[in-house]
Amino acid sequence: MRTYELRGDGIGALVQVERPVPKPGPRQALVRVHAVSLNYRDLLVADGTYPRGPAASGTLVPGSDAAGEVVELGPEASRFSRGDRVMAAFFQGWLDGPFVFEAAASSALGGSIDGVLSDYIVVNEAGLVKVPANLEYEAACTLPCSGVTAWVALHELDTVGAGQTLLAQGTGGVSVFALQLAKRAGATVILTSSSDEKLARGKRLGADHTINYRDTPRWDLIAREFTGGRGVDHLIEVGGAGTLEQSLNALREGGRVVLAGQLSGSMASREAAEKNARAIRVDQVFVGSANHLDRLARSIEQSPFTPVVDRVFPFDAVSDAYRYLESGAHFGKVVIRV
Repeated sequence: MRTYELRGDGIGALVQVERPVPKPGPRQALVRVHAVSLNYRDLLVADGTYPRGPAASGTLVPGSDAAGEVVELGPEASRFSRGDRVMAAFFQGWLDGPFVFEAAASSALGGSIDGVLSDYIVVNEAGLVKVPANLEYEAACTLPCSGVTAWVALHELDTVGAGQTLLAQGTGGVSVFALQLAKRAGATVILTSSSDEKLARGKRLGADHTINYRDTPRWDLIAREFTGGRGVDHLIEVGGAGTLEQSLNALREGGRVVLAGQLSGSMASREAAEKNARAIRVDQVFVGSANHLDRLARSIEQSPFTPVVDRVFPFDAVSDAYRYLESGAHFGKVVIRV
């Protein structure tokens, strides 16, 4: 089977190799991968600034988000049948309940353990979730990281709905999912970007207000204007430490910020965020559990929407997909068809 390995640092260290098709062990399933989506975290893993776990071969198979088809079951595996369409949960060791760092961090696909950029993967059946019946593989593979992060931020840690305002930073995977989920729930959404073209696409998706933060560096003040000076109710902070101060200023008294990314170079400190003097609630999202992924999937079946896929690359062009993600030209998700 075809597999990608990271043999060093940088996108140039991605090498396609041949490996034997693995055999599923007890309570495991062999999954034929049909599509993989990339996350900003994959760039950090590639350039060596995100921790990698020791893989048995001394290299790492990258990628965390995959959708595919169960083709073989190991002994005692009973949750799925051959032919079932499934997604792999981001953390294979966090199935349900509260976040436990040790269990989750040691089981993160494409980081702590080998990931999904392969023709076939073997995973424990407990770490698989059925694909929503109304989604194709290319859309479903975007759910395990970006989709779950937005879902947990908006529907697990709190409930965002009608009469409330959400500010989503940028037009990457998490923010576009947040826009779609919040609009589905009836909330008002403010979207920021440095691109007028992307903001126009956000408007077509339902964004109520847009701000070009390159043209308007004090976007926090404009966000407050859109709420009549009160401030927004919820803000998903994907920028990181570089945007935290403005994010807090954009929020209303007693509003809520969710720390979920580091696009500005480093994560915003929870301690720094909690030092605000306006009773702003601070939450932090570490993707989510397999059960969170299942709840998101079932929600999409009950109240459908289609995740936004910007571009689909062939498996032989994985390096091009990484470079496209790195360029920041995408709106939504970058996908690799396997």
